[in-house]
This record gives sequence, C-alpha cells and structure tokens, in this order.
Amino acid sequence: MGLFDGMSISGSGLTANRTWLDVIANNIANANTTRTPAGGPYRAEEVVFSPGSASFSSALGNATGSTLQGVQVSGIVSDPAPFKLVYDPSSPDAVNGYVQMPNVNIGTEMMNMISATRAYEANVTAFNAAKTMDTQSISIGK
Repeated sequence: MGLFDGMSISGSGLTANRTWLDVIANNIANANTTRTPAGGPYRAEEVVFSPGSASFSSALGNATGSTLQGVQVSGIVSDPAPFKLVYDPSSPDAVNGYVQMPNVNIGTEMMNMISATRAYEANVTAFNAAKTMDTQSISIGK
C-alpha cells in the first residue's frame, strides 16, 4: 500500500458521490417535467457504481492479495418504473384527460440524497484521516 492510496480511494468516492448528488438534483428538478426534447415525460435516472479502474499497481496489489480499489461511476441509467397518470384535462399534454407524469419519487430521491451526503461526509473524514496519517509518517522520517 502506497503513501497516498487512502487519499486516492477517498477521492474516488468523493467524485462518485458528487455525481450521485448531481443526478439526484436533476431528478428533483425535473419531477414535474411532462415534456422533454426526447418526447414524453422526464424519466428518472440512477447512478451505477463499480470498483475503480485497475492500474498496473492495483493489478499487482490484487496478485499479492491486496484488494484496495476506489469506486467509479460506470454509468447513469434510466429508471424503468412506469410513469404516473394524473387526471388533468386542461393540460396541453393530456391524452383522454390524463397526463403522464415523470416517474420521480420525491421521497426516494430525498432518502438517496441523505445517503449520498452521508457517504460524501464519510469520504471526507477518511480523506482527512489518511492525510493526517501521511503527514505524521513523513514527519517521523525526519
């Protein structure tokens, strides 16, 4: 394990969590969007995480039994949940009086936002702890 591995792993978590928070914010902002450029209502998005990309040093670490990796966003996918139908015959998007509304669940998005915020805070704490340990280990060598 290298001197800056802990900070690198926490940094990858910070980047992934920032992307997750951006997607959540986009979902909440479009919770009432009934017409998109692609046509139809807005479809909620979800973030897919995967282990961080393997470099030569991490592959070497895996060969020696160490499995230290970060995390990365491997994709952002559309939520396959069905759209909600709301009766509003006055809407220009109404078909037979019903409007297809986005499949964004505000309660779920708020729970995801709390989870993403807590994960971000945990990565900041781990990053700061790794930074402190690295600083102390460098000062021991002096």
